[in-house]
Amino acid sequence: MAAQDKKTVYDFTVKDVKGQDVELSKYRGKVLLIVNVASQCGFTNSNYPELTTLYQKYKDQGLEVLAFPCNQFGGQEPGSNEEIQEFACTRFKAEYPVFSKVNVNGKDADPLYKFLKSSKGGFLGDTIKWNFTKFLVDREGNVVDRYAPTTSPLSIEVNTQTEYETKN
Repeated sequence: MAAQDKKTVYDFTVKDVKGQDVELSKYRGKVLLIVNVASQCGFTNSNYPELTTLYQKYKDQGLEVLAFPCNQFGGQEPGSNEEIQEFACTRFKAEYPVFSKVNVNGKDADPLYKFLKSSKGGFLGDTIKWNFTKFLVDREGNVVDRYAPTTSPLSIEVNTQTEYETKN
């Protein structure tokens, strides 16, 4: 099924850091914040801790943060999948899943990211401009918002809370 044929995030299968398939349907009924991450980006030291704080605050209410490493922006995610997971989990105490490295733009863009971008374009088109672009997905698997890399994850709390209030 091509990205354009898929209707929700739940229709996609992605790879974990060990290369195993993960069906996103396992997150059905949860609010998702999907983020392309990088270990050596200027936004790393602010975004990773804030993503962890956001996850800790709302995980019991059904929030899942899904991190997808990407090396397309200045080569700022050069490590292996295992090194990236170690970095996120050790340095930033990430308890949310970190998936296999993906491309988010271009002909080799991951199908999930093609879908996310076509569902919520950015200010200057669909292309993702940098690391830590964030997509908010409601409990039905619909992309409801897109946030720029400069948007603090903690500022998304209001929208996440709204998703909880409207979806409960």
